[in-house]
Amino acid sequence: MTVTTDDLAEGQRARWVDDWVELLSSMRFAISLLTIICIASVIGTVLKQQEPLNNYVNQFGPFWSEVFGKLDLYAVYSAWWFLLILAFLVTSTTLCIVRNTPKILNDLRTYKENLREQSLKAFGHRAEAALPADAQTEARRIGEALVGMGWRVKLQSRQTASGEGWMVAAKVGVANKLGYLAAHSAIVLVCIGGLLDGDLIVRAQMWFNGKSVFSGGGLISDVPAQHRLSTSNPTFRGNLLVTEGGRASTVILSQPTGVLLQDLPFSVELKKFVVDYYSTGMPKLFASDIVIHDNETGEAVSARVEVNHPAKYKGVEIFQSSFDDGGSSLKLKALPMASETRPFTLDGVVGGSSALTNGANRLTIEFTGLRVINVENFGATGGEGVDVRAVDLQHAIESRLGAANKTPTEKVLRNIGPSISYKLRDAAGQATEFNNYMLPVDIDGTRMFLLGARESSGAPYRYLRIPADENDSLDGWMRLRAALKDSTLRDKAVKRYAALAVEPGRPELAQALAGSAQRAIALFAGVDVVVKEMGPGAPKGGLQAVSQFMETNVPEAERERAGEVLVRILNGVLFELNQLVREQQGLKPAERSDATRGFMTQAVLSLSDSFFYPAPMTFMLEDFKQVQASVFQVSRAPGKTIVYLGCFFLVLGVFVMLYVRERRLWVWLAPAAAAGENAHTSHATMALSSNRKTLEADKEFEVLKRNLLSLH
Repeated sequence: MTVTTDDLAEGQRARWVDDWVELLSSMRFAISLLTIICIASVIGTVLKQQEPLNNYVNQFGPFWSEVFGKLDLYAVYSAWWFLLILAFLVTSTTLCIVRNTPKILNDLRTYKENLREQSLKAFGHRAEAALPADAQTEARRIGEALVGMGWRVKLQSRQTASGEGWMVAAKVGVANKLGYLAAHSAIVLVCIGGLLDGDLIVRAQMWFNGKSVFSGGGLISDVPAQHRLSTSNPTFRGNLLVTEGGRASTVILSQPTGVLLQDLPFSVELKKFVVDYYSTGMPKLFASDIVIHDNETGEAVSARVEVNHPAKYKGVEIFQSSFDDGGSSLKLKALPMASETRPFTLDGVVGGSSALTNGANRLTIEFTGLRVINVENFGATGGEGVDVRAVDLQHAIESRLGAANKTPTEKVLRNIGPSISYKLRDAAGQATEFNNYMLPVDIDGTRMFLLGARESSGAPYRYLRIPADENDSLDGWMRLRAALKDSTLRDKAVKRYAALAVEPGRPELAQALAGSAQRAIALFAGVDVVVKEMGPGAPKGGLQAVSQFMETNVPEAERERAGEVLVRILNGVLFELNQLVREQQGLKPAERSDATRGFMTQAVLSLSDSFFYPAPMTFMLEDFKQVQASVFQVSRAPGKTIVYLGCFFLVLGVFVMLYVRERRLWVWLAPAAAAGENAHTSHATMALSSNRKTLEADKEFEVLKRNLLSLH
């Protein structure tokens, strides 16, 4: 016999292949892959997927957002490393099934009846007994008894030195091993279904078919073909927005750096969007009445889409995802806040924009949203002082025990009416967001208009509260604000206040009071020379300017008393200013009542805060015509059936492995002569094997000993 180096090389290659197959099909390798997939799935669940890149930069900063982007953590389930791990898991599990299936099938067919008597004595469950009949008779009796108990039995005759012996081999619960095959097959099916329904096929078209992500703007119809996927694309999942009375046939597939467009073989027309609300104003039902128009046949199919009740057509499922504004028409009124601009009306459409010019100042208003219903919580909030005399211990304990929905503070939900959202963008492109409510809101017994503003989309809105007048409008506050800018009216208000506050015959005191009042109202209006000399960053007016003046010109020991006097004078002058402007416009004077005092108190505060309003004007919603739109999630998922089948196999396999116990029983019946007993008797050696050692196995063996060998 001769051995060449080629033979040695072939043997080494064969061992190398065997080692890799052994590793891939091993249990430890599959568990390692499952662990990595679980960790990646947790990341994909915690971290929002497929968001615009700017969102991640704002959240994590430039450095870490770039690191996470390199690792494809913003699209975990379509990342190349995640798909590679899935592919290895499918390969590993498939090799494991292929390697073990022949053994399992062979084990299902065999009874292992060739075991020797000495082997039976090594089992944990074993017993011996002398039986009255010969070996053949006892073997048939035991076999029939086992068949009656649900066992599958095989009898084997053996010739021994002392005569003919019989082996009774029985088995039950062998389907346990089928559970192993079903569970492992389920993993393969679920992974294959996940790969089919994921972004793998879309990525493959980008890699091999010349498709690329679109990151520009414009009309959908103008997007080039290299950014579009054909109607024959076997799998996709994206969003489709359809306005009432409109049609759409192009699905938007979000990508980290842009979008892909998926053309549908049909178009969706939204006839009507239906939303139903609870008594609190919270929505409880979204539904869309749609018509599906087939592009090839022209067939029109009516359907209703609700949450968890999709419409299906040509293998494509249409889910109700959310709703949006479909281009509602708006009528706004512009009111001056920090300039002398006269009020004017403006028409717009949600999603559109308009240019605003005032000499050198150029702004663009972008209409971003209309919310017809706004439900807010007006329940009591924490953080207030607690009067120990009013503490009810029983109520405090009961509010924290019982049902899980109990909370220490009761929610009071109320619909506060429509609101308009818009952006004002300057010539440099910097934008400030605004959110104004159309109707006044009752806050602590006072009707207030809420004007919200924020510098960035991630920040909360800061609201300017403006009190409503006796007609529930903004006119009273706007009149007072305009009068505050009028020097003639300010002078008249100062003279009237001084005349009413000082008794007749004391001109010196009246003149001194008029001087203090003139300084107070000038500081508040922001026209005093001291305010103008404060420089950049200083208060432009309001109570902040008054406070700054006091800190600069009044000794610290006298500030508190002087401040109280100055604020009292200021309130008196503003009240007379309000009376003057009402007389000027032919309105009856305001009564000196609690309602008037409440209005004036809030008006002073809001006038003071208005100096910080970040825009020269505000826009209030006067009228609107709502046009709603439905946002559908449209998907074609051929792997869904495979995943469902895999889930069925997984449940079946786990159930079988947990609740079906495989047991095997052997009874060796030897002739009596071999055992030194009477010639007409036999000696039985019985052993039981179970895949799990449980109390049930112990009890079952005791029953078998009693029924088969008459042992107690």
